Amino acid sequence: MGRPKQFDPDVAVERAMEVFWSKGYAATTPQDLVDALGIGKGSLYNAFGSKRELFERALCRYRDGQAVALVELLEAGGPVKERLRRTLHLLAEMDLADPGHRGCMAVNTAAELGAEDERAAELVRRMFDRTEGAFRALVEEGQRTGEINAGRDARSLGSLLLNTVIGLRLMGRVADGPDRPARVIDAVLDGL
Repeated sequence: MGRPKQFDPDVAVERAMEVFWSKGYAATTPQDLVDALGIGKGSLYNAFGSKRELFERALCRYRDGQAVALVELLEAGGPVKERLRRTLHLLAEMDLADPGHRGCMAVNTAAELGAEDERAAELVRRMFDRTEGAFRALVEEGQRTGEINAGRDARSLGSLLLNTVIGLRLMGRVADGPDRPARVIDAVLDGL
């Protein structure tokens, strides 16, 4: 009979996500993961196979948590443009408040691995597709209620909002205050 696992794999993936999010894939060492998870290297590899497999699980954990939070924000009550404004400001505020200035793990992964790692690029593309779809649905709602110009292509506006989020999340890594993100948000929403 094998020894029972001494750790919770879900907690381990959550902790690994924090390490990868803070340091990036390449800069994270197996020792960093062992230290963060509180397990031995053998247990790390037995449970997750490799650093790469653990990274993919951590990226999927990030995706699942972020997607749920974003959809909840976008589906909250109130006028469409106000929901968009609240969501974009909240994302910018979270990044500004993060002492590690980590930005978005998906955006960071796209920048670090997107051109050379097809699997990572595909995971990030799926995250971006999900986000863009949520924005497009909200734009379509706004077009039905008359808040957003019905003559504009909802798919293009969904892409614009996704691009805005990517830019805001990247800007959050170096921004020294809320002024520039607020100007971007105002300009984008005024253009809808």
